[in-house]
Amino acid sequence: MPARVRSTPSKTGDSQGGSQTARATLSLRELLLEGKFQPGERIREVPLSEEMGVSRIPLRIALERLANEGLLEVRPTTGFVVPQFSVDDIYDSIQLRGLLEGNAARLAAERVKDAREVAALHALSYEMIALVQRRTLTLDCLAAYIELNVQFHAELVRLSGSRILRRALEHVSSLPFASPSSFLRRHYLAPQFREIFLLALDHHRSVAEAISSNDGARAETIMREHANLAWRNLEFALQSRELAKFVPGAKLMKLTSAGTLRP
Repeated sequence: MPARVRSTPSKTGDSQGGSQTARATLSLRELLLEGKFQPGERIREVPLSEEMGVSRIPLRIALERLANEGLLEVRPTTGFVVPQFSVDDIYDSIQLRGLLEGNAARLAAERVKDAREVAALHALSYEMIALVQRRTLTLDCLAAYIELNVQFHAELVRLSGSRILRRALEHVSSLPFASPSSFLRRHYLAPQFREIFLLALDHHRSVAEAISSNDGARAETIMREHANLAWRNLEFALQSRELAKFVPGAKLMKLTSAGTLRP
């Protein structure tokens, strides 16, 4: 299991530094999942900083974020290293996040006493929808969406009122491909990926409504299905060996002889 590191706040202290970190995280995630680096390869920060055109501090924060997602390992003597993932790693981590977030949504629906407590969750959902409705979804828009999505999932857990669940989700989100922020620009280009993405937005809106209505069973079901979208996305793309060559992260996966995720 990849080592978990604690993300450190940007020392720039301004929006420009945060934006640079968000872009660096998105770009580096794509490089990793596109196979720019091989499993077992050490990330060399100085040349990578020069190649990406970002300063060392935003790059270091991006590396730590990706280590928290499980897309990098942290080793005491070599620093950040690219891991390799099995089918079981991927499936189990996605399923576990779904179970935990489903439970968080149910608790939130049961514990919320006033619909106004869910205002922040609704607002984040509307902001994400507004971003996607733009005619052109730029890299900056996608980076903004990812940050809003992270806030949405964090707010959901906050509403649950469970410190135990929050800690458990922090841990499981460090597993491979389980983080709710594991998005790529290419998901918005292919029609099948965009369809799944739009369904995810509908899940956000629906779970906020279920929590406002104190419908715990519905909120739990929605969030479990929400996590399953990640698995459906991978399953669809990995139906053939040829298609698997173009799937984000395929080069980091141990696929079966048929080139699919099924054991």
